[in-house]
Amino acid sequence: MKHPISPSIETQGLVYFARLCDKVRLKEDGGLAEDYHANLGGGMDLWTCQLLQVEYPDLAAEVRNGASDVEALEWAFKTGKRPSELEIAWWNSYMRNFGHRDHFADKLAIRVVEGGFQDKAIYSFFDYFDADEERL
Repeated sequence: MKHPISPSIETQGLVYFARLCDKVRLKEDGGLAEDYHANLGGGMDLWTCQLLQVEYPDLAAEVRNGASDVEALEWAFKTGKRPSELEIAWWNSYMRNFGHRDHFADKLAIRVVEGGFQDKAIYSFFDYFDADEERL
């Protein structure tokens, strides 16, 4: 089983989108760990689709049909919405900092302890994902 790529990787300036696509491909190939399955299409996947104003099953179908990350994102821009540069900047900042001094900070703190990562500099869920998936 493989971990999806880091949420920090950008596709045309948009963070997280590549991870969403990677999870779809890994699941399709049978390589996505079971603990990721329940949240496919939810959480950050859902928020990404909401930003782009597309439905997760439709986007996932594009990826499963062979679209690259860039092609899938271009499909989303045409089908849903192309966020402005300002919206992308806000999005990236929100996503990169999610869990830092916000309504999910307590949940992040619990995950850090459960993972045994108290000795690592984890300030957001992006940091947590990278620690948990052995990139940090």
